[in-house]
Amino acid sequence: MNKPHQIVDLFDRIRRCVDKEQYTQTKHALQRHKERGIDLSDALYVLKTGHHEKRKTSFDAINNTWKYAIRGRTVDNADLRIIIAFDEDDMIIITVIEIL
Repeated sequence: MNKPHQIVDLFDRIRRCVDKEQYTQTKHALQRHKERGIDLSDALYVLKTGHHEKRKTSFDAINNTWKYAIRGRTVDNADLRIIIAFDEDDMIIITVIEIL
């Protein structure tokens, strides 16, 4: 199986998915939101306004997809890293981490 290319227009794709509510959260992400006290609205804000943290982006060979790391600050100035992937149409929020 060939490794897919990374998405070139990453933030256009992220914004489109957020604006159209075409995203899902893994059970892991839902658990981390609750444990870490991070609201979904904060994560979505960071996804739309943050930057691609290329050194933390990785290829998931099991699922044959790229996992992108997006980092940015919330309205309340919390520093978050959001790990996402994409399926055909939707964005998948894999986890949320507050950088302390």
